[in-house]
Amino acid sequence: MATAGDSSNPITPKPATKKRKPRKPKLAAATAQHVISILNTASSAAHTFLSQNDLYLLPSQSLQLESLLSSLPPPFSQLPSQPSLFHRFASSATLDFDQRWVQFFSVSRPNFYLLLSLLSPSLVIFLPSTIPPETALASALYRLAHGACYKTVARKFGLDSSEASCLAFYSICKAVNDKLGDLFEFRRDLERIVVGFGWISLQNCCGALGFGRFGVDGEIFGRNGSILVQALVDSEGRFLDISAGWPSSMEPVAIFRQTRLYLGVEDSRESELLKGPTYRLSDGCSIPQYVMGDSCFPLLPWLLTPYSEQDSFGSAEREFNVAHSRAMELVSTAFGRVKARWQLLARSWKEDSLEFFPFVIVMGCVLHNFLIKWGEPLPEESVGGCLKEEELLVFEGEGDETGQTIRDALAQHLSLASMRK
Repeated sequence: MATAGDSSNPITPKPATKKRKPRKPKLAAATAQHVISILNTASSAAHTFLSQNDLYLLPSQSLQLESLLSSLPPPFSQLPSQPSLFHRFASSATLDFDQRWVQFFSVSRPNFYLLLSLLSPSLVIFLPSTIPPETALASALYRLAHGACYKTVARKFGLDSSEASCLAFYSICKAVNDKLGDLFEFRRDLERIVVGFGWISLQNCCGALGFGRFGVDGEIFGRNGSILVQALVDSEGRFLDISAGWPSSMEPVAIFRQTRLYLGVEDSRESELLKGPTYRLSDGCSIPQYVMGDSCFPLLPWLLTPYSEQDSFGSAEREFNVAHSRAMELVSTAFGRVKARWQLLARSWKEDSLEFFPFVIVMGCVLHNFLIKWGEPLPEESVGGCLKEEELLVFEGEGDETGQTIRDALAQHLSLASMRK
């Protein structure tokens, strides 16, 4: 018992902590409804903005916005249907030099309709009546230029399904390769080609031969596997000859010896290819028509490769290798520009449709030539056009003696020409 003067207080128990009551179901439902309302308002605003401005946004911008919207849960990800992009676009972009044609389809308006006139007779045969030729061409060029998937292309261009979009794309691919394949001009335009290389001090040269690589998803060709494409180009960056579809696991010389170019030159019974007039150099030596080839190729009388480190090196050999390097840059630049214009080819191809990839690559190269022929400005080259970051194996066999003689004569000529400057 407490007494007077005792300063201590009796111990009093602490009040019990109140348990937090669970949130009422109505409050949780209201919060969820509020979030849904915000999402609905935001997605509706984005859809409206996209539908009202898709003709004026860059394709990369509209595709990115569509990708973000499609990542939302249903029903916010559902993009509303709208009339065909091409028909709305063609009605809006009526001037020949409206830059939106290049931004959307990587071709100017005049060249789009020129291409359409050349391909339409074939497309009428290939395509059902539900896919007009102009829609097929626009949708295929859009996919090739921007790498858009079939589902997106189908929705944008008013096609019934991804399958219809795929049909349109490969119909254009076949028509381009069939109708415009003669734009690979090596066998009928040698005089122009030789003159062009003469302007860069490679007299009687008929092309530069190298490889490009195009990535493939999966490991069918091993880790970081790719498709190799052997290409001969002229001094203006046109493709003169293409051989596509070789796995990167193959040795370049094995590919080379199976190509139409090699067989055509080596089989004298087929044609007089690279057997035209010789060129008399300033020192009196004459050299036949030839091609500059990468170090992965064998040295032949018609295929001149660079001097290696094992060769005796002097000023003549250095001058030749400098000129040879300029020629090889033509191959790299041509492939780089193809990938820059046609973004689908700059990306890794899906393994499940690999058998079609070589035909798409050839289509890209044919269209590259078509656009050069009709004055379309060239894009800046893309990184990784030719095999620089992953060098091909250098050919280690013996060089042809006649080829060595021709290369030495050209090297001396280039060295003398350099000293006169």
